[in-house]
Parts: sequence; C-alpha cells; structure tokens
Amino acid sequence: MLSRRVFLRTLAVSALAGKAKRALSSGGRIRVGVCALPSDLDQLERLGFDYLEPPAVEVASMTEAEFKAFKARVAASRLGCRSFNSFIRTLRVVGPDLSLPALEAYLDTCLPRCRELGGEIIVWGSASSRNVPDGYPRDRAWAEIVQFLRMAGDAARPHQLVIAIEPLSHPESNIVNTAGEALHLVRDVGHPNVRMIVDYYHLRRENEDPEIIDRARNAIVHFHFANPQGRRWPKSPREDAEYLRFFQLLKDIGYHGGISIEGKGSLEQDGQASLDFFRKELEVV
Repeated sequence: MLSRRVFLRTLAVSALAGKAKRALSSGGRIRVGVCALPSDLDQLERLGFDYLEPPAVEVASMTEAEFKAFKARVAASRLGCRSFNSFIRTLRVVGPDLSLPALEAYLDTCLPRCRELGGEIIVWGSASSRNVPDGYPRDRAWAEIVQFLRMAGDAARPHQLVIAIEPLSHPESNIVNTAGEALHLVRDVGHPNVRMIVDYYHLRRENEDPEIIDRARNAIVHFHFANPQGRRWPKSPREDAEYLRFFQLLKDIGYHGGISIEGKGSLEQDGQASLDFFRKELEVV
C-alpha cells in the first residue's frame, strides 16, 4: 500500500498536471524574454520584449538596498521577471560537499525575492551544482538530486514558484542531459512545484527528437532558445532544419508560456532582429 505521504504527493502531481493542461489551452500568447542582467531591463523594454529572465544568484546576492532599488525599477516597468536562470552557482547538490543547511538558507533568501519581482519559474540548470564527481556513485547522485528538488519544491510552494529542471548537453553537464531524462526526473521527484524546461540548443546538441516536447507537454513550463550553430541569437528560419517542427510542436501542444533567448550576442546588435524572428514564427502558434 502507498504511504499517506506518497499518496498525497501523487494527488498533488496529478492536480498540477491537470492545471497545466488547462493553462496550455487557455488561449494566451507565447511571451518572448531574454536571459540577461538586471541592468538590461530598460533596454529590453524599449525593444519590445515581454520579460527579463535574470540570474537568480544575482538577485539573491544583492544587498537590501540594491534589491529594493531593482524591485522599484521592475515595478515601474512594463516588464516583470517571469522566470530566473542560474539558480545555484557555488553550492553543491550532489557529492561530498553537499550541505542541505546551506542550500536551505540560500533558498530562504532567493525564493522570496524572485517572487517579489513577479517570478513564476526558477530554472535549475546550474551544471556546477549537479555535476557528478569522478568515481561518485551515479545512483547516489541521482537520489541526492531528487532529495534537493523535493526540498526546493517544498520551499517554492508557499511562494507560488515552480522549480524547472533544465537538461544540459554534454560536455556542459554529466547528468540530466536530455529532455527525456528531465521528464524521468520530474516523475521521480513527484512534487507539484517541480517541472521542467526544454532548451532548444541543448536538445539539438544531444540530437534528441523534438517529439519529446509532445510527450512531456504536461511537465514543460518554459523554454530556452538559441541557434544551435554557435549558440547565437536566432534571426532566420533558415538557420536550422528543425525550427519549423519546433514551432509546430508548440502549436500542437497549445503552449502559451514563455520562451527566453539564451545565447551569444547582444541586445544592441541582435535584439531587434531576434525579436522579429520570434514574432513572425509565433504568428501561427
């Protein structure tokens, strides 16, 4: 028989999946943002982007005065910080240097601030936090990741935030490299506040079939995107043979969340052309 805790967690996950499915068919539009620094907020607004995705670690490390000033800038802007990347930079989630108290203390600072800035999603890629040390048992590392994500999910719940697992390709990361593996991890964690993203660059680097987007539709809450040729800001539908299928899959699953550009380039040289590319490709979505 299932324990009461497992039973309740299963019910919660099922409820979130149903809620996510309803949200995907709600008729909203896909929003386009950029993984950028807090200092880029004003320029993103001028160019017409929908939101800023700043590094969570940058927000967490701000002094109270710096955070108050940034929060005021966000409040005065048309943009919010819908999502955050770079969740963890120096702390470890696996291995002999794992410290749950240190992680808990960090979450207690980071999560409330992200929510105050309008956050809904915190992307956990953070390869340095999760890479498995040489010779370390991989099953133990996986169990420690599950442990961390359940803890992070519990901490995120009262702030109405979702922790989103980001698969990272080799050689950037040596664990959770594909969207299929991220989906497996979501199911192992079994927490309503732990979901996943798909990063188009990493998807193509791993030669993963984009159809995973359809299979993982109820677990996906966010996307990152870059031209896989050089991880540049995308500008043309001719850059990659799978662009067309990707955007068609977004239409097929009824996705209406956010897509954040995360690539090499600059707002000055690439911002407007990249935003125009997305607006055109998303017209039919």
